[in-house]
Amino acid sequence: MKTLSALFLIVVFSLPSFAQWDKYPRPDEGNFNGGMGINWIDGKPHYRVSFRPEISFSQVGIGLDLNLDFDPEGKLRTENFNEASDYLSIIRYIRYGLKNDPVFIKVGALDYYTLGHGSIMQHFNNSPTYDNRRIGLVVDMDLGKFGIESIMGSFSPAGVFGVRGYVRPLQLTSASDIPIISNLEVGASYVTDLNEDAGVIAGNYIHADEEFKVTSDTGAISIVGFDIGLPLLNSSVTDITLYADYSKIINFGSGVATGVMFDFNLSTLLNISAKLERRFNSGKYIPAYFNSLHEIERFKVDSSKGTFVSKALALNSITENMNGFYGDLLVRVLNLFDIYGSYQRLDKESKSGILNLRTAIEPESAPFVLRAGYDKINIQSEKDLFKLDDRSYLFTEVGYKPVEYILVSIVYSWTYTPVRGNDDRIIAFEPQKRIEPRVSFIYPFKF
Repeated sequence: MKTLSALFLIVVFSLPSFAQWDKYPRPDEGNFNGGMGINWIDGKPHYRVSFRPEISFSQVGIGLDLNLDFDPEGKLRTENFNEASDYLSIIRYIRYGLKNDPVFIKVGALDYYTLGHGSIMQHFNNSPTYDNRRIGLVVDMDLGKFGIESIMGSFSPAGVFGVRGYVRPLQLTSASDIPIISNLEVGASYVTDLNEDAGVIAGNYIHADEEFKVTSDTGAISIVGFDIGLPLLNSSVTDITLYADYSKIINFGSGVATGVMFDFNLSTLLNISAKLERRFNSGKYIPAYFNSLHEIERFKVDSSKGTFVSKALALNSITENMNGFYGDLLVRVLNLFDIYGSYQRLDKESKSGILNLRTAIEPESAPFVLRAGYDKINIQSEKDLFKLDDRSYLFTEVGYKPVEYILVSIVYSWTYTPVRGNDDRIIAFEPQKRIEPRVSFIYPFKF
C-alpha cells in the first residue's frame, strides 16, 4: 500500500492543478457540503457522516466541519469527542479577510502558516491529525507604513505563540517617494512553544505506571529574530526582493538566512512565485523550527521500549554548523491550476530533507475533483521521499460528479492518532491510515 500510495502521489503531482490552502466561497456565496461514507481506520471499518458547510458574508467567512465515525456496533468512535477541543473544532474556522489583505483574522484550524520569510516558522500546521484538532488564532495587519503578524497555535493545551512586527521606515520620512529603497522593510519576531513537553530532553517511561517521568526540561523553546527586506523591483508585473534574516534560539544556537524572492504576475495568464535561500546554521540550531509537523515532532514516547524522542533533544544534540539550501516554487496558469513545492537540504546532515507539496484541481465546470497534499521531514535520500512512515503526512481525494450536486470520491490519508498514557496525557502520535469511499452532496448558493 505504501508503494502504491507513493506512485499515486507522483502521478497526482504531475497533473495540472488548482490549489489554494485557504479556498473560501466568494463574497455573499456559500457551499452546503455533507456526505456519508465508510472510513477504514487502520483496517477497521467505521461508518462516517459528515457536514461541512461554508458561508461568506462580504469579508467574513464561517466554515464548519462535523465528522461522526461509528463502528459496526453503532458506537461513536472515542477519539472523535474525548476533549473539549474536539467539540470546539466543529467550527473549522471563522475569518475576516484573506491572507495578505490589509486585515486578516482567523480562528480555528490553521493550515500552513508562515511568519515573515519563514526562517523561524514555515508552513506551521496546528492540526496535522484528525483525532487531536486544535483551535488557534491568526491576526495579521498591514497598515502600509508598519504592520504585525501573529499566531496562537492552540489555547488548550497551550501551544505555539508567535508575533512579528515590521516597519517600512522610509515611508515615515520625506524619502517615501524614492524608488526601490522606499519600500525597505525591517522586522522583529518572537516565537515560543508553551506546550508542557516543548523542552523535554531527558526522562524515563515507567511501565508499571504507564507514565513518563521528565528528568530534564529546558522549559519553553523560544526564538527571537530580526529581518530586513529590500524590493529591488516592484511593478504591476514583476517583484524581486532581497532579504536577510537572523534567528536565535534562546539558550541554544543561531542562524542566518539570505535569499531572493521573485514574483511574476501576467494578469490571469501566468503567475510564478519562487524563493531561493541559503541558510547558515550554527550548532544547536534548527532552521524553520516550527514546521508543518512540529506538533508531531515535539515529543514522542515509545512505550514498548521505554524510550522517547523530542525536538528539543534533537536540537540539543546538534554539535556542528549545518549550512544548507531552501527553495520553493508556485506556478499558476490561466487561474486554472497551480502547483506548489518546497524543499530543504542541509550540507552535512543526511537526514535534513524537508518536502512540502500541494495540488488540487476542481474547476467549477468540470465533472471531476482531484486534491492532494504531502509533507515529509527528515528525508535521507531520494528513495526516502515518498516512503510513508512516522515522518509523513498525506491527503488525496479523487472524485467524479455523476450529476451536478453529487460527488462520488475515494479519500486516502496518512495521518496520526494520539497515544495516551495512564493519566490521559498524550505521550506520542502514531501513524494512522484512513481510506474512505465517500458520497457527498455539494450545493453552492448565493444570498
